[in-house]
Amino acid sequence: MFEIIKVIIIGIVQGITEWLPISSTGHMILVEQFLNLKVSPEFKNMFFVVIQLGSILAVLVLYFHKLNPFSLRKDKIEKKKTLTLWMKVLVAAIPAGVIGVLFDDQIDAFFFDNVYVIAAALIFYGILFILLENMNEKKEVRVKTVDELSFLDAFKIGLFQVLALIPGTSRSGSTIIGGMTNGISRVAVAEFSFFLALPVMLGASLLKMIKFGFQYTINEWMILFVGVVIAFVVSLFAIRFLMNYIKKHDFKIFGYYRIILGIIVLLYFLLV
Repeated sequence: MFEIIKVIIIGIVQGITEWLPISSTGHMILVEQFLNLKVSPEFKNMFFVVIQLGSILAVLVLYFHKLNPFSLRKDKIEKKKTLTLWMKVLVAAIPAGVIGVLFDDQIDAFFFDNVYVIAAALIFYGILFILLENMNEKKEVRVKTVDELSFLDAFKIGLFQVLALIPGTSRSGSTIIGGMTNGISRVAVAEFSFFLALPVMLGASLLKMIKFGFQYTINEWMILFVGVVIAFVVSLFAIRFLMNYIKKHDFKIFGYYRIILGIIVLLYFLLV
């Protein structure tokens, strides 16, 4: 029972941090340092990726109409726009997909569970968010909506997403930074980052499950199920919160949060 409570906490952390630019994997690894989930290292590695399926389902539920090219409520032009959007998403997913497949084991070996890498990434990208927002204060955005994104814009955002393979970076954070440096509005790039998560996170989850071998105990199935469900429910609220927040505010608050958390993590593990 106590293990399930741990999983619920991890699911809540995943659901909140997956969509906010503060690193979900980094937070889950840090939280697990204190909770110490009693599973094998191989299962834990897989679990921290597969739990993201709950967050993916939240995007599909909230944006089902926008992402559905076969909706009877759409005319031919709208259906074409939806298919074009999916093509842009797939183009953006190529860089992280290729690097992830080729170097997944090496990335895990060098970076997974490394609290110092996580802390450094939290601080570095926190500073970057603040600097970027200061630079963009008086600049006019070039792209205001997702539909205005070009295929080149999508690919550039996808290149930035590769950075998120390092724990502590944040997938949404790296894509948002990539979009904002190319003159894309906060709302447009945040929304595109949600859609981009679908193929990337689904592919990463399937890759991890295949490597693990689908040979789960009843306890492991329960951990996966509870984690995914909790992440799904919490993600519904986190996505709504972020979209409402950035319509009126910038990302500086997340930058300050990352810096403070990164410093706390560094001090804790240096002094303990």
